Amino acid sequence: MSAPVDATSTAAWAKLTELKNGLVPDLRGWFAANPDRAQAFTFDAADLHVDLSKNLIDDEVLAALIALAEEVKLTERRDAMFAGERINVTEDRAVLHTALRDPDNVAVDLDGTNVVAEVHKVLEKVYDFADRVRSGEWKGVTGKRIETIVNIGIGGSDLGPVMVYEALQPYVQDGLSARFISNIDPTDVATKTADLDPETTLVIVASKTFTTLETLTNARLARSWLLSGLKASGAIDDSGEAEAIAKHFVAVSTALDKVAAFGIDPQNAFGFWDWVGGRYSVDSAIGTALVVAIGRDNFADFLAGFHAIDEHFASTPLGENVPALMGLLNVWYRNFFGAATHAVLPYAQLLHRFPAYLQQLTMESNGKSVRWDGTPVTTDTGEVFWGEPGTNGQHAFYQLIHQGTQLIPADFIAVANPAYGLTDGDADVHELFLANFFAQTAALAFGKTADEVREEGTAEAIVPARVFSGNRPTTSIMAPALTPSVFGQLIALYEHITFTEGIVWGIDSFDQWGVELGKQLALKVTPAVGGDEAALAEQDASTQELIRYYRTQRG
Repeated sequence: MSAPVDATSTAAWAKLTELKNGLVPDLRGWFAANPDRAQAFTFDAADLHVDLSKNLIDDEVLAALIALAEEVKLTERRDAMFAGERINVTEDRAVLHTALRDPDNVAVDLDGTNVVAEVHKVLEKVYDFADRVRSGEWKGVTGKRIETIVNIGIGGSDLGPVMVYEALQPYVQDGLSARFISNIDPTDVATKTADLDPETTLVIVASKTFTTLETLTNARLARSWLLSGLKASGAIDDSGEAEAIAKHFVAVSTALDKVAAFGIDPQNAFGFWDWVGGRYSVDSAIGTALVVAIGRDNFADFLAGFHAIDEHFASTPLGENVPALMGLLNVWYRNFFGAATHAVLPYAQLLHRFPAYLQQLTMESNGKSVRWDGTPVTTDTGEVFWGEPGTNGQHAFYQLIHQGTQLIPADFIAVANPAYGLTDGDADVHELFLANFFAQTAALAFGKTADEVREEGTAEAIVPARVFSGNRPTTSIMAPALTPSVFGQLIALYEHITFTEGIVWGIDSFDQWGVELGKQLALKVTPAVGGDEAALAEQDASTQELIRYYRTQRG
């Protein structure tokens, strides 16, 4: 892969710097001067209706951002990703999460293998397994049908599945539910299994290498819980352990020898590939718990949603390409306005885990200080992504976004048709809810002047406290309803936003070496925590004191 273009040395970067220096944000004035502004800066991508008009841009800024994308060769890098080139250079891997949702009539060659055909083989195996669980054909060791799926993973093997499960709750089959365990804090396993019946529980252990410390520790805890519960009820004795594990545990892994050593039948292991990063894997076999919960048809619709945005990103000109434009806007705010954070504010309670999912997707991808050729970055990279659902957030942190001293770009997400339509007397509660969605972006954009505050009869002494500056940028994303397809579209949208930013910054968005050091050190610290004085002596003074305090308090 050729060296990245230094974005800061391009003509477009110089132009953007000039434009920013001369920019006096005036969304009120811009809308007044151009009645067509909303229409001009609103775009559709599949079912997503995206309004960029309340951003701090005009035609000249947008043209310069598109020119920047061209100068850093965004479309060439995009095409290389879709074609299976090894753009993850530090791990010498292709980046083919898009192949996970390609239709079976598409071919993508990687080292002489059509990876799409391989994806569909695994997908069909997952579908067949899910059908058996959902129908009751797959039974536990005592002959009872499965009622609860417990997914054990961490990182992408947890954040993605739990987020999608929560979002698509209306599509979950009656009589089935799922729980998700990730934290190595034993509280997670204890509380998630406390009220479950081992006879009706199926555990999915998701670990590609089947060596992940947290996942395997929790898997062993779950195995002990299952076996002790079955024995306590008289369902099995010691001789029934192997059959119980085989009936109540499956794996998402490619390490079949380790799967078998754990006691899981390798026939009940579902694989994936090293060209799928964990944070991009929810649409692979990592989503097995989701397929069981919502069924093959809904999961296929979910994949189709991803693919629709993939097609849009791959083929739409940059001037109308929604993921590319949103990624370029993020660069505009991060590098020219100094915006260090980015809020994602879904006005849909079912999306309450979406901001947390995006934290991993965006910050693990673009939290880098070297470019893909090993040279230092030439500008700031990454943003802190965060958020909570509206209207909860309005009573928490919106004050800072409206009147604080920081510029915080925000994405507002809503659907026209709710999963649960309720009324309060004659009032449609969803309409009341969305009134807040519409009002907040208007308030952030246009604010309230001192004269407007005075006209409300406000005492002069407190007028300044009630002035809103406006010109706080937002993007509004709407869709007809939160269907599996629409949710797949939303996830893919942010995947490609993240990719766009990474290309501008010249970084490898697909490795994650930053998560490794702490994990490696934890292995060295563990003996010290357990009482090994020699290991304790090897730690720094602060760590030694903290461990001594812990051991004293633990008794």
